[in-house]
Amino acid sequence: MTRGRCAGLVLALLGALLAVTVAPAQAAGYRYWSFWERDGKAWSYASTGPSQTKPSDGDVQGFRFAVSADSADATQPRGAADFDAICADTPAKDGSKRIALVIDFGTAKDAPSAGDHPPKPRQACALVDEDATTADALASVAKPLRYNSNALLCAIAGYPSAGCGEQVSGSGEAEPAGSPDATPRSTGSSGTHGPSVGVITAVVLVAALGVGAVWQARRRRG
Repeated sequence: MTRGRCAGLVLALLGALLAVTVAPAQAAGYRYWSFWERDGKAWSYASTGPSQTKPSDGDVQGFRFAVSADSADATQPRGAADFDAICADTPAKDGSKRIALVIDFGTAKDAPSAGDHPPKPRQACALVDEDATTADALASVAKPLRYNSNALLCAIAGYPSAGCGEQVSGSGEAEPAGSPDATPRSTGSSGTHGPSVGVITAVVLVAALGVGAVWQARRRRG
């Protein structure tokens, strides 16, 4: 084997190893209830929380429990979202307003643990005071609700029984809690953004093998 071919082999091995060992991990996400507003026939991610939103009579609001990285990646509520159908049996009343709610508890893969079984998606028509918020409407049809100290909605109708907006890895395992609107960044095993000790060790090993191959080639020529 010539010196040029040997060096080329070392570089190829080094490139392949680096591509495998420093490739970004699957992005982490957050397990939480996202809040949606219905605009015509489409869902849009709400710009304010349910306790700050005051819907009008005839509005449709949605909630979905799922794992997502941020608002752009959030999963929409499933099922029909038609106000007339949801509130067909709830007549209008003076001094009140009707809000159609679509509540999607998500799928088993988004559940906090294997023992949690998401209830079936439900729809409800909330008849509330004219100045009521979406949180008020939700509380009237889907108790118990659970919030954390930062007023983040943690549970609807008691689901899930524990946890609140916790960060999860690409494997679905829970990590320390964070903000559902944050975009997590991939880090090395040491917690920094540089190469891990394992990567450095592998690079040194490949370099040593390359030196040995060059030495063996020189011996053969000698």
